Amino acid sequence: MPQQVSPSQKLWSQLREFGRPKNQRTSNGNNYRREFIIIGLGRFGTSLAMTLNAYKHNVLAVDNDINRVQEVARVLPHVLQLDATSIEAMHEVGADSFDTGIVCIGTDFESNLLATVSLRKLGVRRVIAKARTMTQQEILLRVGADEVILPEHEAGVHLGRRLSAIDFVDFMELGPNISVVEIVTPDVFVGKSLKDAAIRQRYDLTVVALKRGEQVLVSPKASEIIHKEDILVVLGKTENCEKLC
Repeated sequence: MPQQVSPSQKLWSQLREFGRPKNQRTSNGNNYRREFIIIGLGRFGTSLAMTLNAYKHNVLAVDNDINRVQEVARVLPHVLQLDATSIEAMHEVGADSFDTGIVCIGTDFESNLLATVSLRKLGVRRVIAKARTMTQQEILLRVGADEVILPEHEAGVHLGRRLSAIDFVDFMELGPNISVVEIVTPDVFVGKSLKDAAIRQRYDLTVVALKRGEQVLVSPKASEIIHKEDILVVLGKTENCEKLC
């Protein structure tokens, strides 16, 4: 008679699989998937975990609140109640074997800090933490976080730039002061080729695409003539994009 396996045993088996060295894990023949441990299941952490899971990555979601864990377990396959400030508990679930650890604790900075330190001590290759203030960001970087994000600050800056730059159709920041921007074609460029417009030479920007109605011209040729209704998709420093407007 087959041996009955309890839900807790199944979960523990899955966690042990997560914790094995990569060359010892079972393979299902799919392409390599990245592995993330996400600590803190508020709105931000849950959205992040669900997005990574939707892209078929392996995600272990962790929170200290059992009610939150039970709620998120309805939409994610691997959710665990765990005190992430305990390095022993993190080691037990194989946190040290994950590619990336992301600390999304927003309301308790001490727990955020301790969880970040635990991931660093365990040797997680990449540690990302969430902060609410610039001071928190500086502290988290000093204790070993590779990257610290400020979602509310970044969202405010992003919206402010979109609202203040009236000729920006859309805006995506790739890094500090580096952006991809969709810009309404200035009148001065209408009827000129990209070569004659000399946008790279004059503004140090790269035109990566032209949007012409429903058509998108990716990596347009230098001989391409710019039309009045074209949208220029440019890559470069945000301040240079603003000058182009």
